[in-house]
Amino acid sequence: MDVIKHDEAQCRFEIIVDGYTAYVKYRIVDHSLDVVSTVVPREIGGRGIAARLVEEAYRYAEASGYGCKATCSYAVAWLQRAK
Repeated sequence: MDVIKHDEAQCRFEIIVDGYTAYVKYRIVDHSLDVVSTVVPREIGGRGIAARLVEEAYRYAEASGYGCKATCSYAVAWLQRAK
């Protein structure tokens, strides 16, 4: 299984699958982690990669004492399903 890496300097979680990089970008606002974009190249879409990345970002947020927010439409839907 491919490993998700946290690039704190770029505020993103990323994974390389079949040579393609997928990632979620976030920002910290009002002591919450806000996922602002989710990018998964078409070539590796449909494999649950976006869900893994968003889940990892929110797992990090909770472990760090942050709340979870979403600006990205995918992350909004993910949070609604997770409730």
